Amino acid sequence: MSSDIRLAFAHPEARAEASAPADPRDRISLRDHIVEVEIGAFQAERGQRQRVRFNIVVEVRPNPEPLDDDVDRILSYDRITEAIAAELAAERLNLLETLSERIAERILLEPQAMRAFVRVEKLDRGSGALGVEIVRNRASQPLRALDASGQEEAVHPVVVYLDNDMIAAPDLAARLDALQAGGVPVILCVGMPPETPPDVAPKAVQRRIDLLALEQNAWRLAALDRRCVVVASRTEIDWAMKQGQMIVWAPSKLILDSTDSPDCSPRDGVALALWLAEHVAAERFLAPEGLTIPPGSHVPQGRLPS
Repeated sequence: MSSDIRLAFAHPEARAEASAPADPRDRISLRDHIVEVEIGAFQAERGQRQRVRFNIVVEVRPNPEPLDDDVDRILSYDRITEAIAAELAAERLNLLETLSERIAERILLEPQAMRAFVRVEKLDRGSGALGVEIVRNRASQPLRALDASGQEEAVHPVVVYLDNDMIAAPDLAARLDALQAGGVPVILCVGMPPETPPDVAPKAVQRRIDLLALEQNAWRLAALDRRCVVVASRTEIDWAMKQGQMIVWAPSKLILDSTDSPDCSPRDGVALALWLAEHVAAERFLAPEGLTIPPGSHVPQGRLPS
């Protein structure tokens, strides 16, 4: 039996491990949780309760603070069983696919949850178990844009990291032309400006200073090309995507307001850009040749020629 087939029938925990990046996240799991419920599209399933088995694995982000053996600082197993119970109680469903989607969506509302593997199986509809399995991550709610008819549709932008050499290069406009020619919305990210910001002792203050320095560099890029529109919030990003604008990310608001902000230093602009790429369900993340890209991202990566 091939490894692909073995994984197809393995517990979601094995699938999570097999698809983990080089720097895997922590995982919690719920195994063989069985509930009797009325579900199903066939007439024979109406008015009848049947056993449904749930196997769920949730990848969680590392806690930025010591746990101190405090249950309030982790994603509790109870939150997984509560998600199952809440969706089963909400309404009668025909499809396991719908139930799986809703459970994953509810779990991913938890600030620690990054990716959910959900397997749901009916145990009383034949000699074996009949089920579905899905994988969803917290970036599964993409940006929205307007199609040719004026209707909203999901859009997956390209997130591009430009270093200072590229920003200052005489071919910047040509490079932006090439990115726009791809036909996909582009979000530009930058790192620290050429002038290093001052160092201060309080970590919270240093974080603010560094974020402001990143934003100064974003405005520097915007001043070089009129197409580059600086945006700060998720709402502004959505609006700019609908307008077909090429945008430059000013990170302070999203980083400071998010329950899932990265724990890296703002001086690591590449790590912040990767976080944004996952946050907006990017199609790809592009960075200059020779630039070290931190491991752990689930967004496809590519290189910008120097």
